[in-house]
Amino acid sequence: MTYKIIRGGLDFLTRQKRPFRVNLIKVSTQNFFTSLTQQYQSILIIGLGATPFQLGITSSAGGLAGAAIAVPTGWLADRRGIKTVMLLGMIPLILGTLLFALASDWTIAIPAMILVTLALNIESTACPMVCGSCLKSEERAMGMQFCDTFSAVPRLVSPIVRAIIISSFGGIGVGGIRPLYYVQVVGFLFVLLIILKMFASPKRADRSSTTSFVEGMREVFRQGSVVKRWIWYMCFLAVPTFMNSTYIPLYAAEVKTADQFVLGGMATASMIVPLVLSLLVGHWADIIGRKKVIYATTLLYCSSLVLLMLSSNAITLLFSAILYGFFMLGTVVQYAMSAELVPTHLLGRWYGILGLFSGLIGIAAPVVGGLIWDSIGPAYVLVFLIMTELAGILLLTGVPETLKIQKL
Repeated sequence: MTYKIIRGGLDFLTRQKRPFRVNLIKVSTQNFFTSLTQQYQSILIIGLGATPFQLGITSSAGGLAGAAIAVPTGWLADRRGIKTVMLLGMIPLILGTLLFALASDWTIAIPAMILVTLALNIESTACPMVCGSCLKSEERAMGMQFCDTFSAVPRLVSPIVRAIIISSFGGIGVGGIRPLYYVQVVGFLFVLLIILKMFASPKRADRSSTTSFVEGMREVFRQGSVVKRWIWYMCFLAVPTFMNSTYIPLYAAEVKTADQFVLGGMATASMIVPLVLSLLVGHWADIIGRKKVIYATTLLYCSSLVLLMLSSNAITLLFSAILYGFFMLGTVVQYAMSAELVPTHLLGRWYGILGLFSGLIGIAAPVVGGLIWDSIGPAYVLVFLIMTELAGILLLTGVPETLKIQKL
């Protein structure tokens, strides 16, 4: 069985276009370096003197930047190509990471967060466009899950590396976390070289060159009520997207007293489900439909939050992290479904519009999380996340299944 899965994955990879394969290398490398600090960013900002509410303000500043750049990024990707956008995204990522490394006060984290979130928003527009342009509809979900699986492997190694680095520099604290950002800067420079030397924008049956910026926006919204409902759904999805990395590690560290080894173990555990089940889940989504898979993964993600609240030891923290992996699986299927709601030549602007609305939610959600944490209690932040996910499921019931839609 394992041999068949591996063989099927290799066969799938060899028949894909070069931009898809190079993007796998680029995303895998970037994931390794990104995950070095993913669990510790909020802990660093708190260590630099911020309160949970001020942490929320810092995250919101990043959301504002992401919202502002989202639509122009999508338009630029349609007009100038995905490679141009990827290169532009790496510049603020490197600068923002360097600012985090040099920060001596939590206020320095605000411009750093703006730059990093700006870069990640650009990335979230460009990366799915590669899959949307290169993959066929009948294997898009499996293909995106394949990318997620392949690029997740480095994340299994990075928690070990970061635990060693943090321990070598004094444990969880500003002094122990800061060196991770210097390592990131070097890693992101390497990613920049991969894009420059190896990546080429995929060719698309593209009519965007004859479509103005405003007309392209109108054309997206002319797709109908389904597009508008999907935007609302993605707004609900943006709440955990912007809050998970901020408050879940902080909750584990401050409320459940997890040390760097438990936090590292949680990061590794969260990758087990994507690694083991992603191809299978993608295959199911291509057979039984996107929505059924999204329903299942959403409920399993919510159960991870419940378990995190009830956790009393490291074992249950690790198990909650395993279930958290279903959030990542569901997100990939959601992006596959997004790509099937508009014609291929509008993908850039479509992802830009989604990024705009998600970014607006990203401004408010972390501040709301900080207010809930300070005024009601940390556990209620997790309750808030569960409520938004359940509300999103209700919206999704009104969106038709996209599995059989033929792209224009």
